[in-house]
Amino acid sequence: MTSGSGSKPQGRARPSVRRILWTVARAVGSATVLVTLYYLLPLDHSSTASTVTMLVVGLAGFVALVAAQVRSIIRSAHPGLRAVEALATSIPYFLLLFAASYVALAALSPESFDEPLSHSDALYFTVTVFSTVGFGDITAKTETARLVVTVQMLADLVILGLAVKVVVSAVRRGQKRQKRTAEASRKEAGDEGR
Repeated sequence: MTSGSGSKPQGRARPSVRRILWTVARAVGSATVLVTLYYLLPLDHSSTASTVTMLVVGLAGFVALVAAQVRSIIRSAHPGLRAVEALATSIPYFLLLFAASYVALAALSPESFDEPLSHSDALYFTVTVFSTVGFGDITAKTETARLVVTVQMLADLVILGLAVKVVVSAVRRGQKRQKRTAEASRKEAGDEGR
C-alpha cells in the first residue's frame, strides 16, 4: 500500500534485496576499516597514559556509538535490518578496542601476559574472553593485565545482556512507530476520501 503521494510504502514492507545488500556491504566495510586500522596502528609503541586514554575514550566512544545506533534503529524504515548493521559494527569495535589495549599493555610490560602478544594474538585472546571460552593458552599474569581483562569480562556481560536488550527494544519501538505512522496514514487517507 502506498501513501497518496505514491512515494513510500506504508506499514511493514520488507526491505528490498538491494537494501539488504547495501546494508551488508556497509557492515562489512565498517568491520574491514576497523580491522585495518587495528593492524596498522602502532599500538606496540604506546605509553601507559596513551593506553589508558585509548581504553577510556574508546569505551566512551562505544557507549556513544550504541546510543546513536539505537536512535537510528528507532527511526529506521527497517529497524530489524538496521539493528543487524548496528551489531555488526559495534561488536567488532568493542573487541578491537580491547585487543588494542592488550597489544599496548603487552608491549609496555612484557610480563603482563605469559607470552608476547602480536595483533593477531591479542585479537584471539579478546575473542576467547568475550566468548567465555578461555582456552588458557594465553593468560594475564600481572595485576594490571588482570584488571583490564576483568573490565572486559564485566563489559562483555553488559554487551551480551544490556546492549542486546536495548537493540531488541529499539527494533520493537521502531516497528511500533512504523505501525502508528501507517495507521495514521490510512486514517488520513480515509478522511480525505469522504
